[in-house]
Formats: sequence, C-alpha cells, structure tokens
Amino acid sequence: MARLANAYGVSETLCAATPKLSGLQRTRMRSRRLVVVVVAGRKEEELEENSSLQSSRRAAVLGVASASVAALNGVARAEDNGYWITGPILVPPVFNKITNEKTGTRSFVRGGIYIANIGVKGSMYRLRKYAFDLLALGDLIGKDAWNYVSKYLRLKGTFMYYDFDKVISAAPVADKQPLTDLANSLFDSFEKLEVAVKKKDLPETLSCYQGTSVFLQEVMSRMA
Repeated sequence: MARLANAYGVSETLCAATPKLSGLQRTRMRSRRLVVVVVAGRKEEELEENSSLQSSRRAAVLGVASASVAALNGVARAEDNGYWITGPILVPPVFNKITNEKTGTRSFVRGGIYIANIGVKGSMYRLRKYAFDLLALGDLIGKDAWNYVSKYLRLKGTFMYYDFDKVISAAPVADKQPLTDLANSLFDSFEKLEVAVKKKDLPETLSCYQGTSVFLQEVMSRMA
C-alpha cells in the first residue's frame, strides 16, 4: 500500500503545482489520478491473489510429494478418510507354488504396489486383460524401447502373479495343478524374457517373447 500512497502523493503534488489550470483540466487530472489509484489497487490485489494461489498450489504439491515418499518408505501419513491407504502397503501372501524354486520369489515382481482385492472373477478378468496387453509387446521389441518393455513386463507381471495365486486358491481341486503348471510356465518365460531385455539381446528377446506369447494366449483361453 506504500506504493499507492506514493502514487497518490505524486498526483496531489502535480495538481498543487498547477494552480492556473482550468476547471475542465482539473477534472481531467482528477480522473487520471483516480484511474492511476484504481489500477494500481487492482494490480496490488492481483499480486496478492496470485501469491496466495501460488502458495496454496505449492503446499498441495508438497503434500502430495511427501505422501508419495512416505508410501515408498512403507509409511503413509494421511488420515483415514475412506479414500486411500493410511498404513504401509502390505505384500499379499502367496499360498501356491508359483515362485521360482531357486530364489523363492519371481525376479519380475515389484514391491510397493497396492494389489486391490477384486475377487476371483475380477482376478480372472485382469489376467485375461493383462495377457492381451502383454501380447502387444512384440510391436515394441527391436524399436529402441528396451526400458519401456522391461517396466511394462514387470508391472503387468506383478499383478498376474498375485491374480494367479488367487485364482488357483479358489479353483476346484482338479484344476489347481493345471493352473499352477500354466502359471509356472508363464512366469519362467517372463524371467527369461526379462533377462534378454536387460541385455538388449534382440535375437534372444525375440525367441523368449515367442515362447511367452504362447503361454499368454493360453491364459486368455483359460480365463475366458
């Protein structure tokens, strides 16, 4: 507001320094002075509003960033409001023998991903959907998209890993072993494909992908 006071004081000084001006000229000078004051006032208000908006946006961005970091560290700081998780992201347990016997896990399985419980039918649908999505990886192989192929394989593969476990657990006894064998064949091929992609070995990647696509098509058929 000091700027407004200075601008107003200058206008008053100019008016006082010209006593011989006619009435019409004085009126014009007053109107100009008012315009200067009003416009300056608007600019000050706009600056204050913009500053307030920038501060609120900055606070929101920092809040989201801190929540993301907390989630990666396994601790969520948000209050429980029914819309997001307030505790650490738990790794779902696996009840069936679909891990790598040598490592006890699967190399492509990512941590820190929330796997929503969408029921057995939902898991079957997601298995079919993600198998269809991974069949599209063939269009990217050999096109300098190694990093994208690797991340896409790991993300989709992680969901399929836990979905397969859920479907096998709910399947009839006669279907458990065939589904387990299919899952292990698929996940073995995932691991081989992942190694080939990391090495950026095009011939090996194409060979592994061809074997993987056979199992992906079988998954789509079994989960239909």
